[in-house]
Amino acid sequence: MLFNSINFAIFLPIVFFLYWFATNKSLKLQNILLLISSYFFYACWDWRFLFLLIFSTLLDYFTGIKMSESKNKTVKFFWFWLSISLNLGFLCVFKYYNFFVQSFADAIANIGLHVNPLTFKVILPIGISFYTFHGLSYVIDIYKGRIKAEKNIVDYSVFVSFFPLLVAGPIERATHLLPQIQKKRSFDYDKAVDGLRQILWGLFKKIVIADQCALYVNTIFNNSVEYSGSTLLLGAVFFSFQIYGDFSGYSDIAIGVARLFGIDLLKNFAFPYFSRDIAEFWRRWHISLSTWFRDYLYIPLGGSKGGVWIKIRNTFIIFLVSGFWHGANWTFIVWGFLNALYIMPSIIFNTNRNNLDIIAQGKYLPSIKEVFQMVLTFSLTVLAWVFFRANNVEHALSYISEIFSGSLFSKPVITPKILFILILIFILIEWFGREEEFALAKLAKWESRFKYVFYYIIIVAIFLCSGEKQQFIYFQF
Repeated sequence: MLFNSINFAIFLPIVFFLYWFATNKSLKLQNILLLISSYFFYACWDWRFLFLLIFSTLLDYFTGIKMSESKNKTVKFFWFWLSISLNLGFLCVFKYYNFFVQSFADAIANIGLHVNPLTFKVILPIGISFYTFHGLSYVIDIYKGRIKAEKNIVDYSVFVSFFPLLVAGPIERATHLLPQIQKKRSFDYDKAVDGLRQILWGLFKKIVIADQCALYVNTIFNNSVEYSGSTLLLGAVFFSFQIYGDFSGYSDIAIGVARLFGIDLLKNFAFPYFSRDIAEFWRRWHISLSTWFRDYLYIPLGGSKGGVWIKIRNTFIIFLVSGFWHGANWTFIVWGFLNALYIMPSIIFNTNRNNLDIIAQGKYLPSIKEVFQMVLTFSLTVLAWVFFRANNVEHALSYISEIFSGSLFSKPVITPKILFILILIFILIEWFGREEEFALAKLAKWESRFKYVFYYIIIVAIFLCSGEKQQFIYFQF
């Protein structure tokens, strides 16, 4: 059930009505409704994988209780690693088994040995990387003594499977989401309106920006040998806006939908393409995943306390694991490695926390220096995105080599003027709303007549651009 589908447009008001008008006097009934709705939402993708989601939920629920109740460190250690092993085991089987087997076969083929690897034709359960990380953070926090195990099975199950974030995040923490699930929620008109505003902006990002970019991205990347460097560069830039509009659009819709139910989710994007260096970009892109790796991998590895070489090692580990989290393909690993290289100067010279404020805060325009920094950071990001989008490493390398050939200075074959205008408008709205929680929140401060005219224009643009439904990119992760 896509967020940008008729099915979801019917599903959401029904759940909203039942939540606030039929079950509003009982927190227990509200949470049961959320759980049933979430399982129905997930079953609409493939009901068979619902059992995997339920198993993962029950595994972490019971091992969490066992760890909390155990006073024996050895027993606690056993339950902790049982949960970690099974969670990662399922993730590896469904997502990485074929990759490892095929990579091993390819490696030994290079020394003259040939084997027929046993691979499985399995469908990747949608959202498995996200709900697995929900459970892992919960189990780790219990083991480290940061939280107590949740005894209410319904509340814990809602934490894992809350339908707005179930298939593509944000990746929530028990410390943030569980307390909201456990306390009585009252309808907040202003929060609901703000949620609708964020949903509208998310739909604009997805349908008007990401899906329109996808039409040209697919054509260019799928037929890259036929195009000049200038057209390929355009395709890479379009993909940069596609993946941003697609993923941050999903996050906006998820956060907005959660607000309709009185729940605040973690912020996942903070205008990353206005970053002045790569370190700032990664503080603003997929924030819930970046902070997850920081708290549960980077810091346990020693973080930044062990000297420059330890910081370099830990940074490379984080980015390589992040790349591998995205998919079982060498392109994602190279993408992670490339981003680790990008961030190295700021790690070595300890400048990775230089740009913590909002760019040009309180100003209409950035300085010349800030413009140069943004363009450089965006250019490096675009180059890395080529690996993320390419079919394989060879495809990415040939794509990039053609970009840097003499044909870069030829006229692009594909020049969609309407899309250029839409992207420019999108950038301007994001720029003037960059100090808010999300760009369209700026409109709440406008005079009513101008505000509603702008809403109308956005809605019309969404309907005009609505055609063939494009799945969200991060559903594959």
